[in-house]
Amino acid sequence: MPAFSFEALDAQGQPRKGTIEADTARSARSMLRTQALVPLSVEPVSLGQADAEQPAWGQRLFARPVFNSTGLAVWTRQLAGLVASGLPLERALTALADESEDERQHHLIAALRAEVNAGASFARALGQHPREFSDIYCAVIGAGEASGSLGLVLERLADDLEERQQLRAKLVGAALYPAIVTLVAIAIVLFLVAYVVPQVAGVFAGTKRALPFLTTVMLAVSDAVRAQGWLMLLTIILIAAGARLALAQEHIRQKFDAAWLQLPLVGRLARGYNAARFASTLAMLAGAGVPILKALQAAADTLGNRAMRADAQDALVLVREGAPLASALAQKKRFPGLVAMFARLGEQTGQLPVMLQRAANQLSAEVQRRALHLATLLEPLLIVGMGLMVMLIVLAVLLPIIQLNQLIK
Repeated sequence: MPAFSFEALDAQGQPRKGTIEADTARSARSMLRTQALVPLSVEPVSLGQADAEQPAWGQRLFARPVFNSTGLAVWTRQLAGLVASGLPLERALTALADESEDERQHHLIAALRAEVNAGASFARALGQHPREFSDIYCAVIGAGEASGSLGLVLERLADDLEERQQLRAKLVGAALYPAIVTLVAIAIVLFLVAYVVPQVAGVFAGTKRALPFLTTVMLAVSDAVRAQGWLMLLTIILIAAGARLALAQEHIRQKFDAAWLQLPLVGRLARGYNAARFASTLAMLAGAGVPILKALQAAADTLGNRAMRADAQDALVLVREGAPLASALAQKKRFPGLVAMFARLGEQTGQLPVMLQRAANQLSAEVQRRALHLATLLEPLLIVGMGLMVMLIVLAVLLPIIQLNQLIK
C-alpha cells in the first residue's frame, strides 16, 4: 500500500505532520478527516520527504545524509534481527518507521515500505536512494533476496559495517592526540614568536650592543610573521587548493597514491587498510552469492587508493580471461601477499568467502597495531619537538639578559 506524507490541522488548529498509508490520495484525505484532522496537503512519499523540502542545490551542498555510518549499521542490525525472527519485510519496515524518532528517517523508511508494498524488490527500493545506500549495499541485499536468505545477508552486512566503523574509529582515535598536540604546539610557538619575543628583546635594542645570533634570527622570524603572516596563510591556502584541484585529475591522483604507498610508515598503513577493506567487501559479496566478476568490480570501487584500485581492476581483467583469483592478485605487488595466499587457500578448499574474511581480519588487526604503535611513537617525538622550539625561544630571550648582566659586572 502506498504511503503519503501529510500536513493537517487538528481540532485546536495546531499543525500536524506525518505519513499515512492509503490506496490513493483521496483515501488518505478521508482517513485524515475520520481522525478529526483537516488535510492541507497530501503528497506521495517516493524519494524522501527531506529531499522534497529543499532545492536541489541546497540538498547537494548542505543537507546531511539521513543515515551516518553508525546509524546505518544500527539500522541494518535492527532490520536483520526483525527479518531473521520471521517477521515479513513489510512489517519489519513498518516497525522501524514507527520506532524512528528522526522525522527524515521516518519518511525514508516509509518510502522504502511504500516501494516494497507496490511490488518492488527491497534492493530496487534501496537503489532509489543512492545518497543513503551505496551500490555495494544494494548489491548485497539483492543477492540475499535472490538466494532467499535475506536475514542472514543482513546480519553479515551489519557485521561488515560495524567492523569498518570500529576500524575507522580506532584509526581516528590513534591520530587524534598527535593532531591536537601539533595544533597546540603551532599555536604556542606562533604566539611566542609574534608577541613575546619582540616585546622582551626590544628592550635590549637600545643598548647599542650587538644582540646574540639566536636572538637576531628569532627577531627576524618574528618580524616576518607579524608583517607577512596573512600573506603566508593565504599562500598555504592557495597551495592546498591547488593541490586539491591537481589531485582531482585521475592520472595525477594515481601517481600521488602510488608514491604515498612507498612511504615508510603511513604507506604500509594505507596498503593494509585498503587491502583489508577490499578483502572484507569481496568476502561479503562472494558469501552472499554475487558473481565473482561483479564482486571484484564492487570491491575495487571501495578502494580509496587509486593505485590499488587500478591494480584491482587489472586483476579483474585477468580473472575475466580465466586466471584464478589468487594468481591475479599475486601479480599485483601493491596488495599484501596475505590476500593472495588466503585466496589460494579458499579456492583450493572451496571456502573463498571464509578465507578472504580471515585475511581481512588479520590485516585489520595489523593496521590497528601499527597505527597504535605509530601514535605511541609520535606522542613523545611531538612533545620533544615542542620543547625544543620553546627552549630556543626562551634562549633567544634570555641570552640578551645574560649578556647585560655580564656588562654590569
